[in-house]
Amino acid sequence: MIFTRKYLNLVISSVFGTFLALNWLNIAVIAQNVPEVNDPGELTPSYPTSAPPPRDENIPGGAEVDYRVNALQTDFTGNLWVGSWRSLSRIDPNTGRILARVNLPNLAIGALAQDKVGRLWVGTYEGLKRIDLQTNEITAQNLLLPSKRVLSLLVDKRGYMWTGTDNGLALVSPDQGLIMTTVKNLPGVSANAMTLDADGQLWVGTLDGLVRVNTANALILKRITNLPGTNVQTLAISPQGLIWAGMPNNLLVINPKNGIVLRSVTPLRGKNVTSVRFAKDGSVWVGTSNGLLRLNPNTGAVLDQVAGLPSSRVLALAPDTGNKLWVGTSEGLAWLMPKMPKAKSHLAFSREVK
Repeated sequence: MIFTRKYLNLVISSVFGTFLALNWLNIAVIAQNVPEVNDPGELTPSYPTSAPPPRDENIPGGAEVDYRVNALQTDFTGNLWVGSWRSLSRIDPNTGRILARVNLPNLAIGALAQDKVGRLWVGTYEGLKRIDLQTNEITAQNLLLPSKRVLSLLVDKRGYMWTGTDNGLALVSPDQGLIMTTVKNLPGVSANAMTLDADGQLWVGTLDGLVRVNTANALILKRITNLPGTNVQTLAISPQGLIWAGMPNNLLVINPKNGIVLRSVTPLRGKNVTSVRFAKDGSVWVGTSNGLLRLNPNTGAVLDQVAGLPSSRVLALAPDTGNKLWVGTSEGLAWLMPKMPKAKSHLAFSREVK
């Protein structure tokens, strides 16, 4: 009987100790899962209604910070998303005021796109993420892409998302957040840039020229490999349906019907072309590693050369947004209005000049 009581006491003690351990474990788990409350002022900072606003002190600054702005995307409401190597932010392009930020810590953003129902897709150097703009929550991520390093994004006419990486191409269902197919053996390997032609087919700029892909079945339709410089870094389709291809030493105009190079744009010969976008007035903005130009697309004549940028290395362009041209550079974000003598930096996204 004495043995039985000792044994019973040991059992009770063990059970009670286990209960306490589990209870503390549950408390720890709950504490880990409590969402971090953002400062409300971070989402709705108070700025005067003039562009650009003063520097936002909530963004860490300093010489060690990388200020490059790699991606710009206008959303359906007319606001502008700014993808930098520090943050993802939505701004009012009329005033420059920051409207919201999405918490993507330590992620370099390489591309942005908005799908047919308004969700924002963010291509980072650590994968692809889908963001609900109503809640700013990440609703899809960790897709098994050919590579985690996303360089380009494009929504085709059916509403599917093409994702270009440094090791191939993937087609994603935006609604399901699932990969439908991949083009791993993409000629030229790296999908640096993408655009759609008049027939809705996909053109991909690679390390070895251009590739035309059938958007219905992801099959390769055409390759153009005899381009000077070979490495296509940026693509745009002109209002006439011609492909403008920016390369490290050239800007080429190509007929997508037959793949023939119609001309090399004279003022850009020997220049590193990093971004090309057409404006509503028909002119074409061309960003390079050494400045920003506006050209007559028919003659190639230089209409404007922009001064006052945070850096001469242009990475992204968003024309006709809030009656401005927005420019992402290696040292921050800038904007330019018609008849302004030079661009102005958005101080919340640029290194402060003393």
